[in-house]
Amino acid sequence: MKEYRNIIEIDRERCNGCGQCVLDCAEGAIAIIDGKATVVSDSYCDGLGACLSGCPQNALAIVRREAVPFDEEAAMRHVARQKEERRQQLFQPLGKHEPHGTLGCGCSGATVQEFAPRKRQESKAAGPVGERRQTWPVKLRLVPPSAPFLKGADILLAADCSAPASARFCEIASGKVVLIACPKFEDNQEMRARLVALFTEARPASVTVLRMEVPCCRGIAAVCHEAAEECGISVRELVMGRNGELCQMKD
Repeated sequence: MKEYRNIIEIDRERCNGCGQCVLDCAEGAIAIIDGKATVVSDSYCDGLGACLSGCPQNALAIVRREAVPFDEEAAMRHVARQKEERRQQLFQPLGKHEPHGTLGCGCSGATVQEFAPRKRQESKAAGPVGERRQTWPVKLRLVPPSAPFLKGADILLAADCSAPASARFCEIASGKVVLIACPKFEDNQEMRARLVALFTEARPASVTVLRMEVPCCRGIAAVCHEAAEECGISVRELVMGRNGELCQMKD
């Protein structure tokens, strides 16, 4: 039975899909669907507005309208299911006949690899080309926390757009294991869970997060900081302008 009560409303025209509201909602009422924040169930929203202040686009508002009552028990079960699903995805055992370091999907292209460093090259146009540890996969969601090359490594978690946006990317990534992700088109809660598992198992020597200056990219830094704080790890944050130049550094 419905009742008139306070509930969240999302302006999809304003929303840029950064995912900050997903992180701020403890009841799991919001998810990023097709690149936009979406209320998955009115019954999960308590109407208190904890998600409002973090939205960089002011796309969230509390309105009073007819809705099903808030069901705290159902919301907590929903959150628990999400956590369990992410846990199973993160720790899905490898296939019986798959080589060590191959993901359970069976795709040979997902085999964990680290390649021998190549000789540093010189370019008359751009000067010395930076070196980084050549590892595979590079997509965060595909790298198992148990990957050998993560152990004690210097990790660079970079927004997808940062590499093609800057000729300096190889310099920034020099000596680091590069992992890439996109906070706009990926599930931020899943990203956070994977980072917690990765930091817990790999205990990296250092973690740097590189994001673009655009608002939707703030999510990757927020998720990384939260996961690192939970694991007792410090994070250095770099912000890259759309022109490819570093415009801000935070330790």
